[in-house]
Amino acid sequence: MKIARFSHQGSIRFGIVDDGDLVVLDGDPMFTGYEPTGERVPLADAVLLAPVIPRSKVLCVGRNYHDHAAEFGNVAPEEPLLFLKPNTAVIGPGDAIVRPAALSDRVEFEGELVAVIGRVAKNVSAENALEHVFGYTVGNDVTARDLQRKDGQWTRGKGFDTFAPLGPVIETEFDDATATIETRVNGEVRQHAPLSDMIHSVADIIAYASAVFTLLPGDVILTGTPAGVGPIVAGDSVEVEVSGIGTLRNPVRDAS
Repeated sequence: MKIARFSHQGSIRFGIVDDGDLVVLDGDPMFTGYEPTGERVPLADAVLLAPVIPRSKVLCVGRNYHDHAAEFGNVAPEEPLLFLKPNTAVIGPGDAIVRPAALSDRVEFEGELVAVIGRVAKNVSAENALEHVFGYTVGNDVTARDLQRKDGQWTRGKGFDTFAPLGPVIETEFDDATATIETRVNGEVRQHAPLSDMIHSVADIIAYASAVFTLLPGDVILTGTPAGVGPIVAGDSVEVEVSGIGTLRNPVRDAS
């Protein structure tokens, strides 16, 4: 089931994608269930928004594909390498990624699968971890690579406003065993990999992270990017597609 958060006639609502329409729901299904209002809105008349705005955390995992770690001369970590982005970095489909051109000369894309937490998770086992997942969406861990290297830690380089695009929908019945991820810049394929290439699985990441801090409903986990990351500049269009979920598209512009 694909769940969208959308704007229509001045209201922000949730709906189930159904044959070109949105079956409008009475509230946020993560908290109120899937009660329909009886209204249907054509997808063409709706503006899709980030499918979730994390109330607490945007959790990310670094170097979770061997080939991506290798392209920067790093060894893949034996345990998940965790870092955080502020929730103010989140934008939705069609929103512009804004390059802080006065501060950074090299902003890069990183297409990723995103898990959306639906139940409180603290000290959960890997065997039970997926019971705490509401669904999955697509993300882009946008990074000011020069600032990441300069600072020696990742908060500033990955934390700018607009540096966490999410969307277009949440898929509640997703199987990552056979899915692939692909990132395109101006239509040219830059990244392509099976999600099965991830070093640490979604379940393992949730178990590891929940031993550190409580994961809350609405928290999102960006699960890492494959090889092929590269720069984006003003005027570019970035597409990240996960098979079975959809395609997240964002234009790029410089800060004014």
